[in-house]
Amino acid sequence: MTAQGFDPAHVEAFRYLGHDVDVADTTVTVRCHYALDDLEFTETVTVHAPSGVDPSATTAIRAAARLLHLLAGVSYFKAAAPPLIEITDGGLTTPERQLLDAFYLDGLGEFAYRNDLDLSELRIDATDTTEHPGPRHSGEPRRPLIPFGGGIDSIVTVEGVRAADPTVDAALFVMSRAGDRFAAIEGPAATTGLPVVRAERALDPKVLRSAELGFRNGHVPVTGVLSAVALVAAAATGRDAVVMSNEWSASSGNLTHAGRVVNHQWSKSLAFEDLFRRVLATSPLSGIDYFSWLRPFSELWVARRFATLEAFHDVFRSCNRSFHLNPADRLDTWCGRCDKCCFIDLILSPYVPADTLRRIFGGAEPLADVALATTFRALAGLSEDAKPFECVGDVDECRVALLLAAGRPDRRDDVVLAELADATRAVVPGDPADHARNLLGALGPHHIPVGLRPVELLGDGSERND
Repeated sequence: MTAQGFDPAHVEAFRYLGHDVDVADTTVTVRCHYALDDLEFTETVTVHAPSGVDPSATTAIRAAARLLHLLAGVSYFKAAAPPLIEITDGGLTTPERQLLDAFYLDGLGEFAYRNDLDLSELRIDATDTTEHPGPRHSGEPRRPLIPFGGGIDSIVTVEGVRAADPTVDAALFVMSRAGDRFAAIEGPAATTGLPVVRAERALDPKVLRSAELGFRNGHVPVTGVLSAVALVAAAATGRDAVVMSNEWSASSGNLTHAGRVVNHQWSKSLAFEDLFRRVLATSPLSGIDYFSWLRPFSELWVARRFATLEAFHDVFRSCNRSFHLNPADRLDTWCGRCDKCCFIDLILSPYVPADTLRRIFGGAEPLADVALATTFRALAGLSEDAKPFECVGDVDECRVALLLAAGRPDRRDDVVLAELADATRAVVPGDPADHARNLLGALGPHHIPVGLRPVELLGDGSERND
């Protein structure tokens, strides 16, 4: 089969063809090989360790590269989504099989929904292998690596980790294409003052021509892939933890279809975190911890903390238009219209002064735009529209944010906000402060080590032990 004659409906199997690991003085390069029938793909990931690759970490680096190979395949499988996956370059342990089953079925839930596909009968053909764990992580992380995207979540994590234990030697982790850096990440990263460990991910060029070649297209659980790359980076640079910034609402789905919950953020969910941790605990990667510092908290809690971090107010940016792959299409400012702009404006509006938010959005604040009322109604579950397929909070968080913002003196003249708040009160009666209190404490289980917990969690006993 050639790429030009590609027909997704006729592809019989997706095959893992192995991976190569090249460990040099200051870089680790992983090449992952796959095929849809006989159409082959190669992805290359390069991790940079300017101070030198940890010479004692070869076993952990190779284990992380293998996990990366397993998860990165999803970007090529989706081109046809055949009914069979064949793994012939080594088998799967039970935790790996459980992770991979969920990664393809739940991680591709939005992809399947949008492409009208049923992946429930997907079969992964691989031999069973034995687990070979290394030494378990012991004690508190001293050298955490924090994946950083420049938005309020990762900023709050960075500052929260440092506040919890000022002695930790933290570093940021940033993944991008070779030679391409996003200003929306670089500005906030520089403001933290922390060193940055970088990785470059190069997809097979054929995937970048998906529309031209007739490949199926859609959302993949990219945070899971990033987590695996971060593990390679952590092993290579002698880091003892990967600290994510995935909050409680990331586990909330967008809709239910064919009896299954479809969650745009599945690879940010607690379900993914639990499965990923089990793989690490039963492999040579057991010495590297993995957890989300925001796991038990709402986006409202995150927004309240971010409001106090004024040094970042004029440098952070979460607008979708800031992250276009084509630099020519990238904005250096907030677009003020996308779902992400609307959500960030909304979740910050109870805690950040109106004048500050207007300045942040360059005078085009979403809450001031009557034309965006429909978007806000969808975010707050005030319409028939499903929650946007974006990394946004859940309905309850958005409703409480609307009510709290409407009560601010500097928001009394906001017509759009007043109308939205009236509609919210009809479905959420009672005191907004009471609703807010329910969202500003710990909302569920987490894996945050004791020494890095925020004060809200000290002595809460809600950690989960594997």
